[in-house]
Amino acid sequence: MSSRRTFCYLLLLGIALAPVVRATVQAQDAPIKRGRKYKAPPATSHVQVTVVKKFNGKPIMNAAVIFDSTLDGKEEGNLEVKTDPDGKATIDVIPTGSTVRVQVIAQGFATYAEEFQVSDPSKEIFVAMIRPKEQISSYVDNEGKAATRKPGVQEPIRPTTPGANPSPTPSPAPSGAPQQAPPAPNTPQQ
Repeated sequence: MSSRRTFCYLLLLGIALAPVVRATVQAQDAPIKRGRKYKAPPATSHVQVTVVKKFNGKPIMNAAVIFDSTLDGKEEGNLEVKTDPDGKATIDVIPTGSTVRVQVIAQGFATYAEEFQVSDPSKEIFVAMIRPKEQISSYVDNEGKAATRKPGVQEPIRPTTPGANPSPTPSPAPSGAPQQAPPAPNTPQQ
């Protein structure tokens, strides 16, 4: 009798556990949905900027090249890269199809900035830097004139001694000399 009782017990237990086993088997076959769906990063382009001196064509080393990119009106960020001894700055993270503003800053040269459309997987940009010129004025034609100040100097030279005064003041008269009375203020008389 005990074998018959055990059999019935196992039969009832199997019937009771069948939905649980079936649900577990179905859950293993169904795809698991966790978190966000993977989105591949956009394709990037290889951008190389060559910076040279305009007057002799020699490369400018250690110039700062700033890349500022926008894609579909959205800012993608900016990055600064220094030029190597050959005057080249290379970057590989600009999304293809974006607009890139390239700004070049080199000591002793006028700052250069221009926007480029990066639509190909590779883009080469050639920049010829010039010496700074006088500021453009609507009253005077400054084309071709050299700057009056040296590169990097922005302020006029001022005296460095603490008590120095750029405008001379009259010194007091010696003690033996006759002193003049200060001029009388102009006051109307009645």
